[in-house]
Amino acid sequence: MSRRIDVVAEAAVMEIVKKHNFNPTIVAEESGTIDGEDDGFLVMDAIDGTTNTSRAIPFYCCSLAYATDVKLASVIHAAIIDLSRGDLYHASDQRGAFMNNTQIQVSKSAKFVDSDNLDDILVGLNLSGASSGVMMSLLKVISNVNHIRQFGANALELCYLARGFLDAYIDIRGKIRATDLAAAYLIVKEAGGNLYSTDGLKLDSEIDNKARISFLAVSSDEIFARLADYMQISS
Repeated sequence: MSRRIDVVAEAAVMEIVKKHNFNPTIVAEESGTIDGEDDGFLVMDAIDGTTNTSRAIPFYCCSLAYATDVKLASVIHAAIIDLSRGDLYHASDQRGAFMNNTQIQVSKSAKFVDSDNLDDILVGLNLSGASSGVMMSLLKVISNVNHIRQFGANALELCYLARGFLDAYIDIRGKIRATDLAAAYLIVKEAGGNLYSTDGLKLDSEIDNKARISFLAVSSDEIFARLADYMQISS
């Protein structure tokens, strides 16, 4: 059922793209890479949060990004629509991030209460199907962060980070694809946040539907440094 929803949604998005005489190379979760005649790459996840959709849990979205090359860092336009609420998150390179017509920014209000606990921050954490090794890597985060959330749609959760609802978002399972992340990547950065790989470097990746990514997205480098210390990542 879940995959059928993805296939139908993807076909619907592709049909709309064709109607607008827009023919870039498409990189899609289900269909893979479809060569186009126009420049650039349209990266899509027609439904992020498929299980939520199938269970009528109102947290899922459609994610589209336009890139000039096959790297995340080349994404220059992004749009994510919250399909249950109708809110449109969008960003363009060096032009800021917006929800509908209102500019959004990551939260800068989190304060560190002491050296051990992150009492004041809210962290999104994707643990679905996490291995025992991943769980061990996150043990100190889980123990020291008092407010952890998992909603079931990575791209929309990253929009919540961009909007200031979350202070960080972590997915180090090695399962997320560039198609899931491309639009949210630009929206978070344009809102003032940053994304890092598990080697402590600014995140970048090939855009295809096969490569798998692990990352931390944060509202500030101070939060990244603290989380990286807990996870034994060089920062």
